[in-house]
Amino acid sequence: MCTVVTLRRPGHEWPLLMAANRDEMQGRPWSPPARHWPDRPGTRAGKDHEAGGSWLGVNDHGVVVAILNRRGSLGAAEGKRSRGELVLRALDAPSAAAATADLCTINAGAYRSFNMAVADAEEGFWLKGLGEGAVEATPLPDGIGMLTAWDLNDTAMSERTAFYLPKFRSAAAPRPEADDWDAWRTLLESTETAPGVKDANGAMTVDTGWGFGTVSRSLVALPRAGKPVWHFASLHPEATAFQPVQG
Repeated sequence: MCTVVTLRRPGHEWPLLMAANRDEMQGRPWSPPARHWPDRPGTRAGKDHEAGGSWLGVNDHGVVVAILNRRGSLGAAEGKRSRGELVLRALDAPSAAAATADLCTINAGAYRSFNMAVADAEEGFWLKGLGEGAVEATPLPDGIGMLTAWDLNDTAMSERTAFYLPKFRSAAAPRPEADDWDAWRTLLESTETAPGVKDANGAMTVDTGWGFGTVSRSLVALPRAGKPVWHFASLHPEATAFQPVQG
């Protein structure tokens, strides 16, 4: 169960901030974010070697896209396309609005269920595919939004959201201009849960012991003008400190 947290601040010098933990089977091979696709020179994203797509990326237009599995849909399924291709498709667009409009034309039944966050410095959207019918799009709220395997800000169903959404709302906002992400970094790295909740459901950083866990982290900032900032850290196959994504 991945986690994506957004902070939308229209009119701010940094109107969109994102924090993301990727939870995945730890043996699934991948490469850190880079310009991996010669036919998509404007896209920087992590690359999944199993299916060729991505879980999170940024393009040169300043669009950031992240995808998450919804509950009960881990891994591939016979007859379904890879959800990672949707990230690359969205990153072909010049804006979050254009990417969202395009994705809303697809048949959600071609994919296992998913949540997506699609944003730029002007707008942000939560996209939901339920494995059938049409893709649903909802504007990301101003302030903090949190996605897991459930709906946006769903404190009733997501134990992780119930525990951590208030913590993100009360935490000091990152200051990308000063490279200050301390409060959000601490929350992303936390293994704390509410009393009685298993870490796989309630912690931000997960290691289940059966091969599934948090494999990487990202911190992204979109400025009102200028280039996006992206810091990335790996946990598997070895842990690394946050480093800027180059290029």
